[in-house]
Amino acid sequence: MNPVARLSSTSTGQAAPSGLTGATVATNAAESFPPLGIRRGVLLGLAVFAVAAFLLSLAVGSVPIPLDEVVRVLLGVQASKDTWQTIVLVFRLPKAITALLAGAALSVAGLQMQTLFRNPLADPFALGISSGASLGVALAVLGGAAASVSVFGRAAYLGDFGLVTAASLGAAAVFALVLAIARRVQSVITLLVLGLMISYLAGAVVSVLIYFSIPEQVSAYLNWTFGSFGGVTWQQMRAFAPTLLLGLAAALFTAKPLNALLLGENYAASMGINVRAARWWVTASASLLAGAVTAFCGPIGFIGIAVPHLCRALFGSSDHRVLLPAALMLGGGLALIFDLISQMPGARAALPLNVVTSAVGAPVVLWIVLRRQSFGRV
Repeated sequence: MNPVARLSSTSTGQAAPSGLTGATVATNAAESFPPLGIRRGVLLGLAVFAVAAFLLSLAVGSVPIPLDEVVRVLLGVQASKDTWQTIVLVFRLPKAITALLAGAALSVAGLQMQTLFRNPLADPFALGISSGASLGVALAVLGGAAASVSVFGRAAYLGDFGLVTAASLGAAAVFALVLAIARRVQSVITLLVLGLMISYLAGAVVSVLIYFSIPEQVSAYLNWTFGSFGGVTWQQMRAFAPTLLLGLAAALFTAKPLNALLLGENYAASMGINVRAARWWVTASASLLAGAVTAFCGPIGFIGIAVPHLCRALFGSSDHRVLLPAALMLGGGLALIFDLISQMPGARAALPLNVVTSAVGAPVVLWIVLRRQSFGRV
């Protein structure tokens, strides 16, 4: 087995070779890692892609705006038309920032979860954070008279910010529970199973609420589950952006323990890594990122599970010192592109965001995986 395949197999749940030492792992990683110039070139390309997608999202829409006018507005110069100034600053800029941050957060959290659980199918919501947020929104929207006296019920009357509050409370409750569990359990598999059970319990409560709700309430809840980057106002951005930036900063500091965890917890411990503390920090940062995005944007699918695989395909390596910043930039850029596609420029209709992320993104990932498989790589 070549070095790339060896590292890839251990990252997807297979046990590491018993005779593999730290020196061997370092040598294999160096041999399989692209040259420094290529790495920098790819990272620079991803940065350019994210910036281009950001500017494109500000220029394209029901009212096309010249790109030079968009740049003028961003630089603080008055646009040629007042309407262009208003459209960019009031409507499109907060949406573009939301998409950029949310895509980056979900991609980084997905990469962390896939490495922590050594499972290529793990996503940012594996620990039940999304289910907690969904339960909070369901209690606010579907709870009716029984919930109207509760904090969740009162949030239903506060409009979009009330839904964010309800989702945040639900996600925070599960977040606290998961962190408490992460301190006590010895196995990540146990943590994963408990996260799945939390999701099932929350889903059961949501199903009961839907069953006893009127169609208008069910429709309001389903609209939230479709996901959207357009619901975050400048006022909400004061909480949304700092939370995600804090989570992303914490995630970037987990690169070293994530690299060690690629070959299992026993290997990580032999390298001097405090496995329990590393697991807690990875869980905390990923849960914070997933919870914040779900609370403000709804449960956005696909991005968190697919972007890490795209990054591994681009670099041919499992080194998180490169994968984490790559996932951050690629995830943000792809989220902007998906949002543009969902708006169907030139048409009045808009597709649900989750429909676009799955319908457009899944075939691309399938093509990449099958192409890599044809060359004998996982």
